[in-house]
Amino acid sequence: MACLGTAASAQAGLADDGDEEREQLARIDNELAQVQALVTRAEQSQPATPRVRFRYDWLQRDLQLLREGVRQHVDAPRQPRPVPPLRGDYRQ
Repeated sequence: MACLGTAASAQAGLADDGDEEREQLARIDNELAQVQALVTRAEQSQPATPRVRFRYDWLQRDLQLLREGVRQHVDAPRQPRPVPPLRGDYRQ
């Protein structure tokens, strides 16, 4: 009987892991939204004629892609899907 209890505990642990993962992903989505707001404020405070222009639009696009990927993972069935690459280089 001890084996059945252990299997039931393991199964319950798997269900809890999914809930915890969803909570963590929701937190990541929220944190990314806050980062997007910071990026917007930084863009508004940039110099009128910067020597090197930072591409805030590219960064916002990548942050949005990250948020969409997190949401799609939470909402989609558990199967692999293609993910578009991030630009990554924000200096021009």
